[in-house]
Amino acid sequence: CFVFFRSVLALATMAGHRQSLAAASLKLPALLLLLIFSLNWGHAVAHFDPANMTELQKHVSFFDRNKDGFITPVETIQGFVAIGCEYAFATAASASIHGALAPQTTPAGTPLPHLTIYVENIHKAMHGSDSGVYDPKGRFLPQKFEELFKTYAILRPDALTLAEMHAMLFAKRDLDPISWAPPEIEWGLLFTLASDWLGFLHKDSVRGIYDGSVFTKLEKKWHPSQSDI
Repeated sequence: CFVFFRSVLALATMAGHRQSLAAASLKLPALLLLLIFSLNWGHAVAHFDPANMTELQKHVSFFDRNKDGFITPVETIQGFVAIGCEYAFATAASASIHGALAPQTTPAGTPLPHLTIYVENIHKAMHGSDSGVYDPKGRFLPQKFEELFKTYAILRPDALTLAEMHAMLFAKRDLDPISWAPPEIEWGLLFTLASDWLGFLHKDSVRGIYDGSVFTKLEKKWHPSQSDI
């Protein structure tokens, strides 16, 4: 489903576990952190039209802070901090995400290291057990989105509770157990950041995650002065 959060550690999905994540982040390999912060990033030319992006490309484009078609580990850290995550979480998430997604989106023949995510190829990093709201090319499927709420939003037709969200994720699992964790992590983080004080994840927030617009709203919430610059 929310492919950009694919490899974030499960401990980071709920606000109460952020201290545990901070401790875990200190154990990340020093070499990987060195690569993230000190490399002179080299990459091929981006080949995509910003005016005609798929919903999945829009989803990850929030983290492309300079809008050049590439997402570096540092930009991912900046993006997570912008939506309200702590710096330790953002650093650990960036390392996990780029280690998993960058090699899948990097064009063949690009020199190592493959730690930059190519927005144009983000559909190649889609995982199993997702919600089915993106097609294989990363395009949004409105009918599938509406079906999620018709099927799983029981208490309120326009929002999901935590239990309803987990019921949906369980029903969407495929036969590969390895693919079960990423959606749990992704939706868990979304629920932590975007649910209301009554514990409802509203339909407009879920819709906004698919095209990345919810990230912009969260940035304005946490950093109102910076988001207006």
